[in-house]
Amino acid sequence: MNTKQYTIRNVPERVDLILKRKAKREGRSLNDIALEALSEGSGDRPTRRADMDFLRDSLSSAEARQLEATILAQRTIDGKLWK
Repeated sequence: MNTKQYTIRNVPERVDLILKRKAKREGRSLNDIALEALSEGSGDRPTRRADMDFLRDSLSSAEARQLEATILAQRTIDGKLWK
């Protein structure tokens, strides 16, 4: 397979952080993660998501805690509704 080499400049800090977190979490190289993002973003590969894992790396710590609290509150069973 013929490949090309790119140099990408001016990557926003948030994008850099998201890609690095994903690479660390998945035990993959930053290059692999960036190539995957480029492929998906270009429409080369369809993106199928069965969950919201993709959202995890886009949130700040405070946003992630708030999301977790919201999800936990939604898992609470209201005994009055289930009599």
